[in-house]
Amino acid sequence: MINYTHILAVVESERETQPALSRAVELAGKTGASITAFMTIYDFSYEMTTMLSGEEREAMRAAVVKERTEWLTQQLADYSGKIHAVVEWDNRPYEAIIRHAINEKADIVVKATRSHDDLRSVIFTPTDWHLVRKCPTPVLLVKDHDWPADGNIIAAVNVGTEDREHAQLNDKITEIAQDYAKLLSGHVHLANSYPGTPLNIAIEVPEFDPESYNASVKNHHLEEMERHSTRFGIPLDNCHVKEGLPEKVIPFVAKNIDAELVIIGTVGRVGISAALIGNTAEHVIDELNCDVLAIKPDGFESPVRV
Repeated sequence: MINYTHILAVVESERETQPALSRAVELAGKTGASITAFMTIYDFSYEMTTMLSGEEREAMRAAVVKERTEWLTQQLADYSGKIHAVVEWDNRPYEAIIRHAINEKADIVVKATRSHDDLRSVIFTPTDWHLVRKCPTPVLLVKDHDWPADGNIIAAVNVGTEDREHAQLNDKITEIAQDYAKLLSGHVHLANSYPGTPLNIAIEVPEFDPESYNASVKNHHLEEMERHSTRFGIPLDNCHVKEGLPEKVIPFVAKNIDAELVIIGTVGRVGISAALIGNTAEHVIDELNCDVLAIKPDGFESPVRV
């Protein structure tokens, strides 16, 4: 059950519209949650004004924050319900967002993605990626559109895993997808990919039978998907098991069923491990053209310290 009491909506002053606020208001209307409209500002020129003392630079920053807070408060007048405005001076927006989310015990962070006219319909900013990797609170990345009733919601799972943490994350993602389906009068779909036959084995081992291997892997994932979907009462017609990489399969399914929302788990690797191993969830998100809800496993600790 979704029991949001506090939603943190990220506002970006350069936007003509604020999809994150609109989505936050929609969620608050269904859950009764309060909303904080959070905006970060920073101007490096203020830090470089060497003619001024530290106190004078601080006063200038405070004046800018006050002016921006007044601007944000005026913008919020267009939205129904009481929304608290917060503006902070910080050159690392994602850290300010995460710290505020932790300090104020936000249930979810909502942030808009950006449109891209050339290669993809949606692109993600560095702040988006930092939030996906480091924010312990669920992060909802939204487009500028409505959530219609009777829409499709995808839980991106890995039912073939033998890792306990990933198995628990599968359950968590599926439960959240069902909660959102109830909240939005939608339908839950499960999407899972499985690897194809490794070409190097097929070439190097003459007696290796790639067809039998592929059939065995596929059957294993189909059986595990049936077991998982049965536990949660999800019809098999709403289960999608396909060969390929997750970053190809999940977006393909999302496009095919015109999904409104994809819920995906992120382990939040950072630093060297992220560079060497990569983050599968990020590759998936980068290919999606719909709203994305990124979920961390239980016990995740953010590298951003309060």
